Amino acid sequence: MSEAALEKTLEQKIETLINSLSDIAREYAPVSFANSFGAEDMVLMDIICRRVPSIEIFSLDTGRLPAETYELMQAAERRYQARVKAYFPDYHSVEDYVTQHGPNAFYDSVELRKRCCYIRKVEPLKRALHGKKAWITGLRREQSQTRDGLQYSQWDEGNQLQKFNPLHDWTTEEVWAYIRHFDVPYNSLHDKHYPSIGCAPCTRAIAVGEDIRAGRWWWENPESKECGLHIRKAVNN
Repeated sequence: MSEAALEKTLEQKIETLINSLSDIAREYAPVSFANSFGAEDMVLMDIICRRVPSIEIFSLDTGRLPAETYELMQAAERRYQARVKAYFPDYHSVEDYVTQHGPNAFYDSVELRKRCCYIRKVEPLKRALHGKKAWITGLRREQSQTRDGLQYSQWDEGNQLQKFNPLHDWTTEEVWAYIRHFDVPYNSLHDKHYPSIGCAPCTRAIAVGEDIRAGRWWWENPESKECGLHIRKAVNN
């Protein structure tokens, strides 16, 4: 895509995004945005803080995030003068898991990895969404084969509320064009070939040509590479 074409497309998508977020905030209040501080989430944080501040922003602090992610959290809160509410895993559950299986048992099997994800992400998410009518994510179709059918809006059966993916049709090029144009802060690991960033022990850099989610749970098959926050059986609208 030429620079001029990209600029025009991005301008249209930004306008659509602002209108969509405004509609969601008005029709589904109270609504929350789940911010994991990836590149996509920083696009959403920038627009929400500047244009739709009534949308609450929260983050799931698993206790095993990279230092660079915490640095970005601090920088983003200072930049936007906004406090991101953090949700932590239940310490009893973490203690039981580590005592029974070890601190890095998620490498041993998909089942143990998903159990760790449930404790550190899924259960805290349920608490974060309690009392909300909808939540917003930074998911995109282009991110992985588990997300290729992603829609703008879907009913989240697991959490019993509406889920919106307003960047579902954005490309990686458009995300980074937005970040550059508006000088949006981002995770420094992106500059070290980490396109997708999760917990430190479950994330690594990727090689040229690899899928952008190849660095997440790299020891597993691609079809199992989700943590349980985003299930595909949701009903699309």
